[in-house]
Amino acid sequence: MARVGVLRFPGTNCDRDVFEAIGHAGAEAIWLWHADHFDAKAFDALVLPGGFSYGDYLRSGALAARATAMKSVREAAERGTPILGICNGFQILCEAGLLPGALTRNSGLRFRDQWVELEKVGSQSPFGAKLGSGARLRVPIAHADGRYMVSDETLRELQDHQQIWLRYVENPNGSRHGIAGVTNRRGNVAGLMPHPERAFHAWMGGEDGRLLLDLWN
Repeated sequence: MARVGVLRFPGTNCDRDVFEAIGHAGAEAIWLWHADHFDAKAFDALVLPGGFSYGDYLRSGALAARATAMKSVREAAERGTPILGICNGFQILCEAGLLPGALTRNSGLRFRDQWVELEKVGSQSPFGAKLGSGARLRVPIAHADGRYMVSDETLRELQDHQQIWLRYVENPNGSRHGIAGVTNRRGNVAGLMPHPERAFHAWMGGEDGRLLLDLWN
């Protein structure tokens, strides 16, 4: 059975949902604490859940990106381990330089909590790899700092190297080019603002989140 590390930072509040979703996806979820250095070789994948790490002080994800555990996350990224950042986890990966771009305050300056439709664009990520290009998913968002921004040059690089992973069908937050998720150039590190773990069972309102966490089936 695959071993998947779930990182916890002070203020993380979607960790239990992610932990349970990984179990339902057929893997063994294992807690990892922000202040610990862990053996990057011991895990088949890592997930950084959403929440408000360190209360979003300074910038969302900025303090968590400097936590001790992130040294191990970097080692895992260099090894090619699949790593997924969800919402605040995406912000942390960007702040750590493991993903390009930055997550800024939503256009309209309001917290957005709603269901959105996503289109899969890139095919590099092992997360959701069974989905073909152009596939559509319905999952929820819940963020205030979810507007993905990049320079013109970086946007061209993302397009040239197929690093745009997911795009909003209708842009809810003003993200550049409607981007909802990206990968690193190698494809093993991915981040998205929507919450796949909140769309895992029919009683949640939809099951499309399973399609992004199908790594172990």
